Amino acid sequence: MNKPKFFVTPGYGEYMLNNLHYSQAVKIGDRVEISGQGGWDDNLQIPESLADKIAQAFRNIERTLETAGAGWEHVVHVNSYHVGGFPPEVNDVMVKLFRHYMPNHAPIWTELGVAALALPTMRIEIRVTAIVP
Repeated sequence: MNKPKFFVTPGYGEYMLNNLHYSQAVKIGDRVEISGQGGWDDNLQIPESLADKIAQAFRNIERTLETAGAGWEHVVHVNSYHVGGFPPEVNDVMVKLFRHYMPNHAPIWTELGVAALALPTMRIEIRVTAIVP
């Protein structure tokens, strides 16, 4: 059995590790699992606009995948968690970014509405699973 290897995204990931004691990604064999990524920057600031929050979460996923030796092209499963329901903007932005980051494949996707996320201004959190050949 392959031993798990944990990864910390430079910047905000170091804060999460030091203050909340968790890693941003784990690789076991060819499988990479990442922690939920919100729309924060390295200072844990979150933009006002929902579209900007989602776009930043996608950039954070990309950074975290790269830290673990993977990329969007390896993503097979997406879970997204949404506060405030599903106005049309949510799927419009999510699908636009799926097509941008994964133009050659469509992952499986589970979309969940939740009452709250870790930070009061968060409205989106996304976690993915990737398979690296």
